[in-house]
Amino acid sequence: MWTERDWLESSESSRVVNMKRLLIVAVGVVSLSACGQGAGDAQSAADTLTRAQKDSIIAGLPIPGASAVGRALDIQGLANDRTTAHDTIR
Repeated sequence: MWTERDWLESSESSRVVNMKRLLIVAVGVVSLSACGQGAGDAQSAADTLTRAQKDSIIAGLPIPGASAVGRALDIQGLANDRTTAHDTIR
């Protein structure tokens, strides 16, 4: 049989458990929101150059594969020129 004291002790312990859960969820939400804001700021700062501009910078660097990037950019430019020429033929 439940006495008033038993009921108070059980409700108090359940309140403590609920408060702990609430605290854990609140800390998780704050942590996730803090992580998300930093990534957005870094992403917008990194987007000041276009992909072609970044590739042309890489093509000029003395690193392995940089000349291949430069050749790929040249070929892409030639393909774009051909496409433009085909589009203007009437």
